[in-house]
Order: sequence, then structure tokens, then C-alpha cells
Amino acid sequence: MTFAFQAIYWREMVKFFRFKSVLLSSLIQPVMWLAFFGVAMSKSFDDMTALLPSIPGVPQVDYLSYMGAGIIAMDVLFSSLFGGTNLLFDKKFSLLKETIASPISRLNIVLGVGLSGVTKSFIQTAIIIVFGGLVGMDFFKGYTPVQTLISVAGIFLLVGIFTLGFLFLSGSIAISVEQPEGMQSILTLLSMPLFFISNALYPIDAFPAVLKFLSMFNPLTLLADGIRYFALGTNFSVMGGHYVYTTMDIVLSFVGLIFFALITLSTVLWRFNKVDI
Repeated sequence: MTFAFQAIYWREMVKFFRFKSVLLSSLIQPVMWLAFFGVAMSKSFDDMTALLPSIPGVPQVDYLSYMGAGIIAMDVLFSSLFGGTNLLFDKKFSLLKETIASPISRLNIVLGVGLSGVTKSFIQTAIIIVFGGLVGMDFFKGYTPVQTLISVAGIFLLVGIFTLGFLFLSGSIAISVEQPEGMQSILTLLSMPLFFISNALYPIDAFPAVLKFLSMFNPLTLLADGIRYFALGTNFSVMGGHYVYTTMDIVLSFVGLIFFALITLSTVLWRFNKVDI
């Protein structure tokens, strides 16, 4: 049953499009992040940047474009972290018991849920990129059509790996707890350090040494760096800081996120094998 995960995938996608409140909130949320937070914050930071000396020969990126990469990463983080709650409700209402009792392997169950989450993340990422262009987010500036397509593919690949990692993590938590309130508390506790100890919204240059070290291994930082590499280029300045991304930097982002996804996949499969429905 090589493609058995398709049944789980389509079930999750049907649920996503059938429940209009969930669908609308998923589509509107990235727009709200960018419109209310991004645009409001960018004006203040751009005014401050105007007072700083520019770096000769280095393209300057506005704060909205810099933050746009972080908003994509942040939106994908929250949607994938809380995506595993579907498994908790399936367990609570005995739907998971019926799924596990079917001929579908547990790996296929996990993959079906994970790939449905990746599809949702792709939709949200596309919305941010398109809407961001309408409000002044300057992605892919000076790129040829071919370079733009390659960059978009690179962003989506990073987003997909990142989403799988956090959906697997969220799924392992959902299998381990009994009440939605408990899962909500755990996910909130996880999301805060991931968000604040990252470069999603601001550079980490001024971080204390310990936080800067932790940020280097934060999957959210790896994703934001990768998106900026593809969307803004390899050499730019923002808020007086100079950023240079090399091929090795993007390789490390991919390797780090793949490693994280494999670890969380192993964890969720281990919890599935131990689960007592």
C-alpha cells in the first residue's frame, strides 16, 4: 500500500475546505500578519534606518521585505505546530482507533497528515508572497523569470520540510496528551522561545552570546535565513546591518531542517507504536 497515505491526505484536505471557518481563518491570518503587523512596524524601522549611514555598493532592503520572510516562517510555524490537534480530536472521538485498525500503516497515517499540512502551508506562503507584493514587499528584485521560479521553488521546499518537522512534533504531542487544554499549554510554551530566539522579525546581532548561539540551531532561524537567501539575494543591508549568505549557509539550512524533520518523524512513529487508544 505504497500510496495509502493519499486517503488520509484527502480526508484532511476535505475537512480543511469543508469547514469554512477554518478555511477562512487560515487564508486571512497571513494577510492580517502582513497588513497590520508588517506594514505598521516597517514604517517605524524604515524611519530609523534612514538616520543610519548606508553601506557603499551594498543594496539596501526595506524592513517590510526583511520581515516578510520572517512572517512567512512565523505563520508556517504556528499553523504547523497547532496542526497536530486534529490527531488529538481524532483520538478523543475514537476516529484514530478506527484508522489505526485499518490496513493502512502508521507511517502512511503520519505522512498523510503531514503532507496535508504542507499543502496548507504552501497556500499560506503563496498568499503572503502575492499580497506582500501588493503592499510593497520587494521579493525577487532584479531577478529574471527563471531565477524567480527557482527561488520560489526553493522557498516552498524549505517551507515543506519545516512544516513536516513541526507537524510531526505536534502529532507526537497530540498522541501523548489527553486533553486539548494540555496540548494548548505545551504548544504555547514551545512557540514562545522558538519565536523570540530567532531572526524572524529582527536581526540577532544584538542578542547575548547564549541566545545568539541558541538561535543558530533554531529551525525558525534556519527557515527565515533560507527564505531571505532566495527572496532577497546573497548580499544586502537592512537597518544598518550587512548580510551575506553563501551557498554553504543555504545548505546548512536545508540539512538542519531535514535533520529536525527526521528526528520528529522518528518521535511521532515511536509514539504511534506506543499509543493506547
